[in-house]
Amino acid sequence: MIFADTIANYWPQWLSWNVATPIFIFIVIVATIFFSRLADKLLQGYFKKASLKLRVDPTGYRLLRHLVVAAIYIVGLIVVISSVPQLRTLSVALFAGAGFAGIIIGFAAQSTLANIMSGISLAVFHPFRVGDIVTIHNEYGTISDLTLRHTVVVTWDNRRLIIPNSIMSEESIINWSIEDPTVIWPVNIGISYDSDIDLARSIMEAEARDHPNVMDHYEVSRIHLEVTEGSEVKVLLTELGDFAVNLRLMIWVRDRSLAYFTGCELMESIKKRFDVEGIEIPFPYRTILYKKDMHPSAVPKQEDEGPGTGAGTGAVTGVGTGGLHFQETSELSGDSGDPDE
Repeated sequence: MIFADTIANYWPQWLSWNVATPIFIFIVIVATIFFSRLADKLLQGYFKKASLKLRVDPTGYRLLRHLVVAAIYIVGLIVVISSVPQLRTLSVALFAGAGFAGIIIGFAAQSTLANIMSGISLAVFHPFRVGDIVTIHNEYGTISDLTLRHTVVVTWDNRRLIIPNSIMSEESIINWSIEDPTVIWPVNIGISYDSDIDLARSIMEAEARDHPNVMDHYEVSRIHLEVTEGSEVKVLLTELGDFAVNLRLMIWVRDRSLAYFTGCELMESIKKRFDVEGIEIPFPYRTILYKKDMHPSAVPKQEDEGPGTGAGTGAVTGVGTGGLHFQETSELSGDSGDPDE
């Protein structure tokens, strides 16, 4: 039975069906919007309570909620089409040529269908879940929602990234929360060649063990049985650079959200301890020597190039304009310790 024909039996005789049709379509549209929003609100509250009680992943629930809302809109669209004879005839013709129409619609909605299928795939295979901390496209954030078309990522500075599901399913994603949230975090610091490496190592390890966010051996060994006592915090000499001995402090933190700020706080506390203990962190400086202060044998003899040739400007001898001699002696060596930067 056609819905429109049934409704028409209850209309007064003086009111033609031509006027009743748009009124009926308007009522169907309003009802569709109302019931879709009502279903979304009810399902959202129910799934939230169910997730808290059963302790299950809410990612699938969110996608199911969006599917129910989409189904209500589809039913409303079918009712509207069936109530208009012209649209009804057109729909029958489209179904008759479904193969050709399907090809046209497939090409026209290729990206949309790809996002929908990718969204279903993400909800089924769970490469990430709602609430997981991820890094994608060099952006660090938390998965806040998964819809039929896109995934919402809230970045560390509270921006919302709306990423199509097809991109999320094809890109390589660093999931910091899946299975094991603990992270080994590096803190890189360079010291001068004149500094005591053993003293610098002991200072860095002591500051790390005193930090509340750094996991001790008992916490680490409960998750990673292979970690021996004393190796949960270690300092490695990673490079003998041109002007610095580069050390890397390796620490365990409970999750990625604490790692960066913990590394920054450790760099500050280690720098203060280095200042007290006399450990030097090299930085760029330049020595300036005046030509008149140099021994005559140390100054190369300049050839007479004749007037106007620029003789004595320091282009060959290394002596700068005005009789100054510049000499680079050292440079800064260090790292912020953030692998995402």
